[in-house]
Amino acid sequence: MIAQTQTKPKNFQLYKAQADTGANYGAGKLVKLREKNKSEVIAFLAERSIHTVVMSSFIADNGIENPNNRGKFYGYRDNRGNLQGVALIGHTTLIEARSENAVFRFAQIARKSETPIHFMMSDGDTIETFWENFIGEPIKPRLVCTERLFEISKSAPLPKTTANLRLATEAELVPVAEAHAEVALLESGTNPMERDREGFLRRTLARIQKGRTWIVFENNELLFKADIVAENADVVYLEGIYVNPKRRGQSLAAKCLSHLSGVLLEKVKHVCLLSNVEFEQAHRAYQKAGFSMRETYQTIFV
Repeated sequence: MIAQTQTKPKNFQLYKAQADTGANYGAGKLVKLREKNKSEVIAFLAERSIHTVVMSSFIADNGIENPNNRGKFYGYRDNRGNLQGVALIGHTTLIEARSENAVFRFAQIARKSETPIHFMMSDGDTIETFWENFIGEPIKPRLVCTERLFEISKSAPLPKTTANLRLATEAELVPVAEAHAEVALLESGTNPMERDREGFLRRTLARIQKGRTWIVFENNELLFKADIVAENADVVYLEGIYVNPKRRGQSLAAKCLSHLSGVLLEKVKHVCLLSNVEFEQAHRAYQKAGFSMRETYQTIFV
């Protein structure tokens, strides 16, 4: 999952000039966001659409106040009332912060989350600061992973290849969910089908019904799967890239991702995905499909 906590983007000095100038963490105000704030929040997130695609997709799908977000949206305003940060605090903690004050305040409110936090992520070392302020004591997280952000854009040359890709149907729910759970277990060390089978199947079915799960099925066997977990006007974020063990090392992933990217780039500017740094074989497949490595992220599983 792509979940951002960033205080020092490349144009940090510009953001810093726009941020509140308070010298202490008391400057500025933490607020719970409401539906009436939707247009303002969407505009704020759109300034960095690749990095905020998951939050903007949640808001487009569910609105700001909805149990399906599995958490609550908060904003951090400077002393002039301007947004300097937006966060979804919950199962997947997503943060877009443009001041250190915002990171600190989001970490504080995260301690009180009614929804248990499963994981959080950022580029650079920001997540370490967030974790320290969130946990409040020197406790190590359950698992820390370094991941690479791969991205392909309309300007990139796409390999000319086709695959028997199609959208999944409701009848294929169980094999699709089992494949996604296998990927999740490999990445996080926990199996969502064992933790919350009913909830996991419900969320998988919702993606299928929205036309966001792409598969290759042959002889009643799932060979490839990729999910559109989030999308906005500019970006599609893929997750749960699965290749049947029998077909790994045969360029199936590269062929399918190249085909899928061509389809998706007809309506958006960028397609991106995250992958653990240790999955080098997968990275070669992504690059063969036309993706380029852009940034490195750290994910903390609580």
